[in-house]
This record gives sequence, C-alpha cells and structure tokens, in this order.
Amino acid sequence: MSSSSSASDLIRAQLARVSELRARALAEGMHAAVEAIKHLQARRFRSTYADFLVQPRFAPATRFFLEELYGVQDFARRDAQFGRIAGAIERLFPQAVAQLAVDLAETHALTEVLDHQLATHWLAMEPDMPEAERYITAWRLTGARPSRDRQLAVVQHMGQELQRLTRLKSLRLGLRMMRNPARAAGLDTLQHFLEAGFDAFAALGDAGAFLDTIKERESRWVDSLFDENITVCSHHLRDELSRDR
Repeated sequence: MSSSSSASDLIRAQLARVSELRARALAEGMHAAVEAIKHLQARRFRSTYADFLVQPRFAPATRFFLEELYGVQDFARRDAQFGRIAGAIERLFPQAVAQLAVDLAETHALTEVLDHQLATHWLAMEPDMPEAERYITAWRLTGARPSRDRQLAVVQHMGQELQRLTRLKSLRLGLRMMRNPARAAGLDTLQHFLEAGFDAFAALGDAGAFLDTIKERESRWVDSLFDENITVCSHHLRDELSRDR
C-alpha cells in the first residue's frame, strides 16, 4: 500500500463487491442458501479449532478469526463504517493499522464471492442430499483454488501483522485513545475489530505456532475438499460437523 488513496481505492472496491453480492443474493432468492453455507463453515471451523478454543492462550485469537473474519453475523454496519472512512483511514488511524483494514476488506470480499458461488451450486442440488456431500460437491463445482489459496495467505498476513503491531506499545495505547473519537464518529464496530485483534494477539505472545497450525489445518482441508475421494471426504466432514452441536 503506497498511499491513503490506494488504501481507500482497495477498500471501497472490495466493499462494493460485497454489497453487490448481497443485493444479488436477495434479488435471486439465494440469501438463505448463502446463510446455510456460512453456518456450515462456521460449524466446521469451531470443530477444527475446538482444542484452541479451550486454551486460555489461544482462545482469544481463535475467537477473533472465527467471529471477526468468518462469523455468520451481519457485517453490514462494519462495512458501512469502513466505506465511510476509507478516504481518511490513514488520518484517523495509525498508518500501520491501515493495511489491516485493506486485508480485512480483501478477506471479506473473497469469502463473500466464494460463499455466493458455493450457494449457487448448493441450490442446484436436491435439497434432501446429505449436507456434507452437498457441500463438497458444491465446493468442487466452484473450483477457484487460487482464490482459496489467496484467502488463506491474506489471513496469514493479517495475523503476522497483528503479531508485529501488538509489540508496539505506543500503537496499542494510541488505538485505545481512539475509543471516544471513534465512537463519536460512528466508527465503534471498526474500533472493536481493531482492538479485538490487538488484544487477542497480545495474549498469544509468539503467534508462530498458532498461525502455522491454521495454515496446516486449513491447507489440509482445502486439499481434502478438492482432491480426496468424495465418500472418504464426506465421512471426514460429517465427523467434523457432528462435533459442533
């Protein structure tokens, strides 16, 4: 990112993409299918990282990823705040934080695009098809392996940046001092995202093992969902989903 204008262009372009997809999903009667995809994926994520969620050191960072990046809640308010301040992001927040906003916007858009494509194929299948097999089939029809790899790479970069930035005590103090101005400016959900990320990674200490585990587990799932025998993959996915009740 070379300037605030480049940051604003990137953020606005990604958020516009998300907004367009949301509108299309509603107009085309796909909203429920997109939500079903998101809920299934959230269940899989919670199960895959259940061991981290019960460890005090890893739990905050795990919840940050599951809730702030891959959560099923409506992010429209946070998106609106990002869009509103995109042109002034480097003035309102420390410059080192701006790339986190760009990474978040890209991750958000990539996830929305892929979920929309999955939902398109999901709807084309019989509704009584077992959910694991239906999801895997939709995944393979969607393809887009480079986008999956990019999604994971951006999340890794975001984690590495949070790890680096949490070591800057002055930056963490400055971010906390932004609470009241951010609230007054209507940027409270954006402020919450940034503080949640900083606090979570501060609790981690060295984030290397955490980020390496995410990369290893998600890469394994991507390989399985693309390449493993569908009967075997369905069995593994059913088992994973059954652990999140």
